[in-house]
Parts: sequence; C-alpha cells; structure tokens
Amino acid sequence: MGFLSPGQVVWFEIGTTDPDAVTGFYGPLLGWSFEADPDSSVDGRTYTRVFAPGAPWPMGAVQQGDTGGEAINLSVLSADVPADVDQLTRLGATVVVPATQVADVTVFARLKDPRGNVLSLFSRGESARLAERAQATEEHMQQAATAPQPGAMAWFEIGTTDLQATTDFYAAAFGWRIEKDETAGGKPYFSIFGPGAEWPSGGLWDHSGGSAEGAGADYMMPCFLVPDVAVTTAVAEQAGARVEYGPDTNPDGPAFCRLRDPRGNRFGLFSSPARTADA
Repeated sequence: MGFLSPGQVVWFEIGTTDPDAVTGFYGPLLGWSFEADPDSSVDGRTYTRVFAPGAPWPMGAVQQGDTGGEAINLSVLSADVPADVDQLTRLGATVVVPATQVADVTVFARLKDPRGNVLSLFSRGESARLAERAQATEEHMQQAATAPQPGAMAWFEIGTTDLQATTDFYAAAFGWRIEKDETAGGKPYFSIFGPGAEWPSGGLWDHSGGSAEGAGADYMMPCFLVPDVAVTTAVAEQAGARVEYGPDTNPDGPAFCRLRDPRGNRFGLFSSPARTADA
C-alpha cells in the first residue's frame, strides 16, 4: 500500500470565516506558505493550499466560508466517495456536505463520525496533470515519512470517550488497525495503522477514564512536527493559542502538546526523540 492509498489520512482542512487570521497564526508559527487554489475557490470564497517549509506539494488547505463556522478536519483518500459516504452513514456517520464534484480535480464529501468529529473524503481526479501531481506527491510523502521536516503534518490524533465505539467505527470505515501503544508510559494510548501499513500514522487517546488530560474530549486533529515543543508552544500562546495538555514527554522520547488555536480549533505539536551520538 502506498501513502496515497484509499483509507489513508493524507490531507487536512481548516475551515474559517477569516482566512487571513488563520494564515497569520500558522504561517509564522510553523513556517507555512500559502497559495490560492483557483480550481476550488468558488462563489467568492477562497480555498488556499498549505505548504510545509520546503515542500513542493501542499499538505492541506484553508477553506473559507462553507464549513458552518470554525472547524479543522482530517481528510481521507477514497476510491469512490459516494460509495464510502453510503458506507459511513450505515455505520452511524452523518452527512454535512454530500459527495460533490469539483471540476476535474476531485469528488469530496464532509461528514461527522458517530462521536461528532468532522472528517472529509476525497478522490483524485483523472486528468493527466493531476496524475502527474499525485505521483510527485506520493514520492514526496514517502521521503517525508522517512525524514519528516518541521512544520509538516506527520501524525494525527483522535481523542475519544468511547474507545470501543470509535475503534469499531474506524476499523469498519477504513480498515484501520488500532493497537495499544506499549511505549506510552501507561497512558491509554493506541497506535493507528492505515490499511496495509507497516508503521502507524496516527494515535488514539482513550479519555473514557475521565483523566485530567482530556476528560469529556472527543476530537480529531492534525499534529505537526516541530524542533522544540516547549518553545513552539510558548510562541503559540503568545499568538493567542490555549494549551489543553502538555507539553509532556513519553518514555520513548517524543514530546507533545495539544492546543486550541485562536479560532478554537484543536491541533497538536510533537518533536522526534533526541538522538544520541552513538544511536
């Protein structure tokens, strides 16, 4: 299975009524650059691609206007968006935006999972220019997975107050494998493996025990790699973000923090374990 295989989380979207405020927060914080997408900017509303530092292809977008307010969601690649919408609704999801064709670029849909988290489905267009872009993106993501760069979305996290319901839904919806993470220092944390994946691409935090780290929290959020979580967290707070949890460090080394941006959207920061000279 490739990185751009159906069932994989490969994109994120930030929906907002104020794109300038969003880009003004995340650009300086994570070094992102932005580019308007003319194919997806319609009816006077901008759809702005998000690039991690040095990345040739976007990893997400800022969408203006039609999300129903401030929102951040993960996007899952689909081989057949209408069929997947039908499947997810049978599993208990609700449709926010039905399967919609956007030029020759994509078919997309937006839903809420049974816990109320917003997620998107999208498919790749069939044109030659998009096939070329997809191939280049695949190659870039393979390189990024080996050595992700600061500012990139290199993880995602789900928080849940009903572990069984959440794992059952996503296993049936996308074929995800969810396994207890024994390196999390006793935290109720699970690794998420996409279909056929050897390595996890996300994590699930079980909040059903009512711990202070996230009591009552159901969410899905992108997580971004940074060189120093504590430093970036302090910068984010100065820019108007609020810390929900952390910074904290797992026994195996990664530091992480969960925050809400000035618009109220959750996002995560993490850093890779420090390498010793003889590692």
